[in-house]
Amino acid sequence: MLSVADATRAVLARLTPTAREIVPLAAAEGRILAEDLVAARVLPGFDHAAMDGYAVRAQELPGTLPIAGVVAAGDRGTTLAPGTALRIFTGAPLPPGADTVVMQENATVDGDPPARVTLPAAPLGDNIRRAGEDVGTGEVVYRAGTRLRPWDLAVGAALGVAELDVHRRPRVALLATGDELVDVDVTPQFGQLVASSRYALAALIREAGGEPIDLGIVSDDKAALAAAFARAWHCDAVITTGGVSVGDRDYVREVLARVGVTPEVWKVAMKPGKPFSFGLHGQVPVFGLPGNPVSTLVGFELFVRPALLAMQGATRLLRPRATVHLASAYRKAVGRAHYVRAHVVREGDRLVAHAHPKQGSAMLSSLVTTNAFVELAAERGDVAAGEAVPALLLEII
Repeated sequence: MLSVADATRAVLARLTPTAREIVPLAAAEGRILAEDLVAARVLPGFDHAAMDGYAVRAQELPGTLPIAGVVAAGDRGTTLAPGTALRIFTGAPLPPGADTVVMQENATVDGDPPARVTLPAAPLGDNIRRAGEDVGTGEVVYRAGTRLRPWDLAVGAALGVAELDVHRRPRVALLATGDELVDVDVTPQFGQLVASSRYALAALIREAGGEPIDLGIVSDDKAALAAAFARAWHCDAVITTGGVSVGDRDYVREVLARVGVTPEVWKVAMKPGKPFSFGLHGQVPVFGLPGNPVSTLVGFELFVRPALLAMQGATRLLRPRATVHLASAYRKAVGRAHYVRAHVVREGDRLVAHAHPKQGSAMLSSLVTTNAFVELAAERGDVAAGEAVPALLLEII
């Protein structure tokens, strides 16, 4: 069996990036840049007031000056005459002749219009945002491989970027296999199960930037499996659930070999999720995930999610990891890496992981409170309570 690290390397080494496309800025959230975003203009585009106050010449302070007018955001063309002050508001352009803004809290206004203002001495350039101090022309704002967040779109808009060059979302065919499976709108009879993992996987594919193509439930029949795979090859990747182990009716690997899939990985030294498989149909990666729902989720997180991000050119493929302290002891045999479902909480300056009491690979309820997988290496044994161990974080804690 391969280690988790070796299986991950084998998967990532055989992927082909998706094609590039131009998308409007408004549709770019979650997309991954295919080229560097270089600023074609400065940000901000002009010197402006950082505070409500008075635009003045620093050399004329301290002093009492007549207020010669008002400069509001969006105003243009007002010039500061020598020996005067201009009332100015946050974001308003700095008028020619002014070199400093004194905040209104430090000003004393006296008299009816035209009023006068008494101001203290102020440092030259105080309370002014200079043109280009945020972003300069030619500056690389985001590198290729960056996955765009909502606030990244604001930066692009401020720089006048109406379109972005990104990698196309991978289309991911999703097949659930098994005679025992029924869809969510069917009341399961004795011996039947709802194909629940399909719904989690479709959401996880979207979260990783992909587009799920649900090809439905396929029975444990070789001809039906071959026909389903024939419908999948127009996609950029294929995910199957179930049928990849060694049971008498686990036909997925056999049928994949018949239809031309080159096997690259089978069986990984991990728990849950040992019977993971990976192969290629031409350049289309095929991921065989186990049928048990927790094994499905672990396999997706470790192998499929990084692969989908890599296909989009992402430079950050893995979820964050952190050191946590187990709240209670955990018994473990040497030989396979364990991914322990846990709820991690912050206690002072430590992250404490509470392992779920139900660690069976079919225990769906254990996922309700899980926000991390405690990652125990294959070569280690039992873990004592309070011991520091690594964890893969599924959400920000």
